[in-house]
Amino acid sequence: MRAWRLSELGDPWDVLSLEEVESPSPGVGEARVQVSASDLNFADILQCQGQYQVRLDPPFTPGMSVAGTVVEVGSDCELQVGDRVLGMTASGWGGYAEEALVRGHEMRIVPNDVSLPAAAAMNVIYGTGWTALHRRGQMQPGETVLVLAAAGGVGSAAVQMAKAHGCTVIAAAGGQDKVEVCRSLGADVVVDYNSEDLYEKVMDATSGRGCDLIYDPVGGEFFDIARRLVAWEGRLLVVGFASGDIPTAPANHVLVKNYSVVGVHMGGYKGRMDDVLDHCYDELWELVGSGALAPLVSKELRLENLMEGLVDLSSRKTTGRVMLRPDMT
Repeated sequence: MRAWRLSELGDPWDVLSLEEVESPSPGVGEARVQVSASDLNFADILQCQGQYQVRLDPPFTPGMSVAGTVVEVGSDCELQVGDRVLGMTASGWGGYAEEALVRGHEMRIVPNDVSLPAAAAMNVIYGTGWTALHRRGQMQPGETVLVLAAAGGVGSAAVQMAKAHGCTVIAAAGGQDKVEVCRSLGADVVVDYNSEDLYEKVMDATSGRGCDLIYDPVGGEFFDIARRLVAWEGRLLVVGFASGDIPTAPANHVLVKNYSVVGVHMGGYKGRMDDVLDHCYDELWELVGSGALAPLVSKELRLENLMEGLVDLSSRKTTGRVMLRPDMT
């Protein structure tokens, strides 16, 4: 099979090579899957660089998340050959390949009315969005929701989910192309924070009230703007730090405006409150299967074109999801 392999840590475009290798053998509790789709994540770049919190020692194949079909099972694995599965990869054999390894007990069976590429595209972004907006943010129909980095993966998912729940959505993104993406997603108000004042535009749009719920995967200076835009008794969702800067919230400001700063860590539920994730995916399967939600996929790449996707992702040129499709002809 063909797989991108990393022999030393570094920038993936410098250290990854596409090789012909033997198919990996699943260990105890593992299965080998034929990869249908793997979503490109910034975390994969960090893992190649040795900067991600889960460190892998070379050699390995990156690609943390995968959707595919089981072709071989190891001992004590609850999956069966032919199962259509979604989840995280295992043992250094990731999704940037024609085949990958997964742990059986961690995988989710993909319903027949959801395609494997759609399952891969929705996995991280909709799971994060559901955890943030519904579980942690307690989003209610009729509320006003501000989404930062709204043209990106998790941002575009949040726009779609808030609209589907009957909320007024203000989408903020940088640049005309990304602004147009936000409009295509159905955002009620769009702000280009490269050329417009985010604070003034949002306050004008809300008649000075601010937003009930703010979805912030950016952090840095945008967090300071966002907290000033939270309405009385609003909720500011800390989703991530794409800016690279981790901000702080002055407690006196939180007190005076009576708002909540809410952490969002989807992965933290795994092994701690698995029922929450089960509920999450039950709802997401139904929404995606019915067409109520459709993941925004801006590009699908063949295996040999992986590098262009990773370079664009690193330079923040992408919108929605970029998918690797080893089985694409």
